[in-house]
Amino acid sequence: MMSTEMDKPRILLVDDDITFCNVLKSALEKRHYEVLVATNVADGIFLAERDLPEYAVIDLRIGYESGLELVKKLISLDDNTQIVMLTGFASIATAVEAIKLGATHYLTKPANADEIVNALNKNEGDSSVSISENPLSIKRLEWEHLQKVLMQHDGNISAAARALNMHRRTLQRKLDKKPVRE
Repeated sequence: MMSTEMDKPRILLVDDDITFCNVLKSALEKRHYEVLVATNVADGIFLAERDLPEYAVIDLRIGYESGLELVKKLISLDDNTQIVMLTGFASIATAVEAIKLGATHYLTKPANADEIVNALNKNEGDSSVSISENPLSIKRLEWEHLQKVLMQHDGNISAAARALNMHRRTLQRKLDKKPVRE
């Protein structure tokens, strides 16, 4: 029996990296998902309102926009939507906010289609996750602190820079760098 679009679970994929979207869309379609793709928050909201998705994969940083706003909107449309927040700029502060807003999982890039599908279908925490024996490095602690202050100021870089007693451009440069792993 042939599967139709109606049988396929719908995933909303929102990321500003068009190449990544095309590759992931193809991989998810091979796994029998209907994939809606947007490269900005407004288009993501439009697609979600038009065709409510069961699942969503949302990049944390979509251009200069925050994927957290989209998570909030998706949950307001349907609180059963399973959402994976995907990011190359992972921090504890953004992970906590994503989960508080309704994301069910938080993955760091690079993540492949299998990892994403597993995360979309994982509804419970894992108490067997290992706890690191090493404390975070000073550079990683700085990154985490900057992210926390930025979240406290609703993503407003100027306000966060004032709170940190730092020049706005200095903060922007620090935020544009990839975080140190440990």
